Amino acid sequence: MIVVVGKESPGYAAAAGEVPVRFVDSLDDAADVFGEMEAVIAHVPPEVLAKAPKLRWVHSPSAGVDSDLTPEMRASPVVLTSSAGNGGISLAEHSILLMLMLNRDVPRWMRAQAEHRWDHYRHGELAGRTVGIYGLGHSGLDLALKAKAFHMRVLGVRRRPGQPSPNVDELCDLDQLLAESDFVVVTTPRTPSTAGVFGTDEFARMKSSAYFICISRGGIADDDALLEALRSGQIAGAGLDAHGVEPLPPESPFWSLPNVIVTPHNGATSDGTLRRSQEIVADNIRRFVAGEPLHNVVDKIAGY
Repeated sequence: MIVVVGKESPGYAAAAGEVPVRFVDSLDDAADVFGEMEAVIAHVPPEVLAKAPKLRWVHSPSAGVDSDLTPEMRASPVVLTSSAGNGGISLAEHSILLMLMLNRDVPRWMRAQAEHRWDHYRHGELAGRTVGIYGLGHSGLDLALKAKAFHMRVLGVRRRPGQPSPNVDELCDLDQLLAESDFVVVTTPRTPSTAGVFGTDEFARMKSSAYFICISRGGIADDDALLEALRSGQIAGAGLDAHGVEPLPPESPFWSLPNVIVTPHNGATSDGTLRRSQEIVADNIRRFVAGEPLHNVVDKIAGY
């Protein structure tokens, strides 16, 4: 049996063939079949994992699996797959949006519009600027493609430098990326090796005219260090869709800093992301039933 948390999708049932698929609103609604389910399309907490002896496969509805990789899941033989790639296009678009808003100071226009005030000023453009992409997965590589369309120079840092990196002008280390980038964009998943990478020293090595953008996961930057860099003018500003604490508390100073644009971690909340997620799940259900290798299998040690 395959248990799916979420709305019923005919595509899933069709992909499963004769294997029964049960759609539920929450895993609690499937408690009566925990002992029989072989696959779950949902986040699976440790207490459910312990009650499902036949479970062989769990698919996370998220691209990032930091919340799925509990100690119990890491120790389990259950195969974990993710929805990696579902939001890559949308997150790359959101990155470009934040870059344009910061570069042209769009909030200034919005304030002027609200006040019915004609505020005509000189602003920047992306052409000729350098974007440094920290993490060249689906969203990072799509951002590189879009950045080249804006006539930008693209630097990239990736964990496995031997892999193809189309549209990236140069693969480099973090020091070079920080020193040369006008926009530093974080697109990497949060893992033990990336958590807290951006701290006081890293922000100090950025240009004072540079912007920091995070669209993947919070916690990759130290919030206190980022706040200090923004308040002191060490960096010019930030565009933050992913935050160390979510939802971002009302009292967070990030909301009111004049050089920060905050969005509520919904850069990938698009119809296209949902469609691609469903396509990934349906394809993996078909593969699971047929005994074929699954796509997006998570390396439980690497964290993605």
